[in-house]
Amino acid sequence: MNLEERKLILSALAKDAKTTAADLAEQLGATEQEVAAEIAELENRNIIRGYHAIINEDNLHDKPVKAIIQVRVRPEREGGFDRIARRLSKFPQVTALYLMSGGYDLMLEVRGADLNEVADFVSSKLATIDGVLSTGTHFLLKKYKESGTLLLEEEHDERLKIVP
Repeated sequence: MNLEERKLILSALAKDAKTTAADLAEQLGATEQEVAAEIAELENRNIIRGYHAIINEDNLHDKPVKAIIQVRVRPEREGGFDRIARRLSKFPQVTALYLMSGGYDLMLEVRGADLNEVADFVSSKLATIDGVLSTGTHFLLKKYKESGTLLLEEEHDERLKIVP
């Protein structure tokens, strides 16, 4: 498949991971087998790394606590930031990890059952790692949009509109 078709497949799957090869084939004017083969190739080349559902956690009974943690680290001579990033990514509390520009080097998204679990992770695991210079923790209060999907319910104004 050409680059434009590949981009369309990736865009469609990023928007809705449940999009079928048959639906994509219809959009592309290709066969289902061609699209399935292209998706398998994208998975084999680690371009597609996984599929996930977008969950509105506000509607869950037991809401997890999430925090964004900014971390300043001392880069290592041979590995730069990669070695410490690999180490941090292995903690089950870390759900996302990014190398950043600006005042901090790494940004972690961390999840815990409650505030104490996140605080314990920061103080006993993260801050004690050799090479971690400082951290800044920001607790997420409300998520409005994730992966391009609005999580807010639309407001319904039931008043009648008066038009002059």
